[in-house]
Amino acid sequence: MTTPTASPRGGKPVGVRDSRGYRVFTWVNGTLLLLICCVMLYPFVTLLAQSFSSSGAIKAGMVNAWPVEFNIDTYRAVGQNEMFWRNYRNTVVYTVVGTTIAMVLTTLFAFVLSKKHLRGRTVLIWIAVFTMFFNGGLIPNYVLISTLGMKNTMWALVLPGAISVFNLLVMKSFFENLPTELEEAAQIDGLGWFGIFGRIVLPLSKAVIATMILFYSVAIWNDWFPAFLYLDKQELFPVTLFLRNLVAGASSTASEGAAASGSTTAAISANIQSVTMILTIIPILCVYPFVQRYFVSGVMLGSVKG
Repeated sequence: MTTPTASPRGGKPVGVRDSRGYRVFTWVNGTLLLLICCVMLYPFVTLLAQSFSSSGAIKAGMVNAWPVEFNIDTYRAVGQNEMFWRNYRNTVVYTVVGTTIAMVLTTLFAFVLSKKHLRGRTVLIWIAVFTMFFNGGLIPNYVLISTLGMKNTMWALVLPGAISVFNLLVMKSFFENLPTELEEAAQIDGLGWFGIFGRIVLPLSKAVIATMILFYSVAIWNDWFPAFLYLDKQELFPVTLFLRNLVAGASSTASEGAAASGSTTAAISANIQSVTMILTIIPILCVYPFVQRYFVSGVMLGSVKG
């Protein structure tokens, strides 16, 4: 009788076979996940196909998952739109600055709240949690931003939502799970709290930091409503507000044109919208693979309290 030995590559032990039920479960689970993945990818694939299709094919409803009458004329037209690229650059700047500010404030605040010996810690936590359920309202916020002189500035977009309470609580829980022995050893070696935070805590928090960067950057990149409220100058708009105005303007123009003469305005608008959407989401698609490996571990480590 042979004794199962560990696999040299870290897999299951040699000589141990999966049960029939487990194999069936694995097959069914893989099939369901593949179907869900296809359903989720279908809208994006259709959008990509429309961006490379002719206006007539889009109007006729012929475009599904593959381009019809392939062309790149709309990409050329959008690429020559100076305002689109200016708004695109604004979005990059807003995202980088906003994510940096949010990460600095959230990380420092979460580290402070993770210290159970801190006086008033419970009060600070409840103050933060309170803002998850209650806020000042749209009009008071608008009046406050205007009074502070932040209207028509970048700060109206990046400062009011600089700290997400959900992200704050996840990071706080993560910091609480770090071994306290490391901090005690650092204190014996003469490190202060800033030294402990910079040399001990941050290097051990790459997973949760990468996850929070992803959360903040995606939220800021996709957000258009604060810009719609606080920005009046078109040259300050983020690209998402440019896209929103394009969709809103195209919808009204298309309905008027269809009622008047049945023109192809709706098809042309759909083509331009598809190209603009594709160009807008490309940066997020490029960034995600680099932080994806930290994503699951960062959320799990910060959401499970040991």
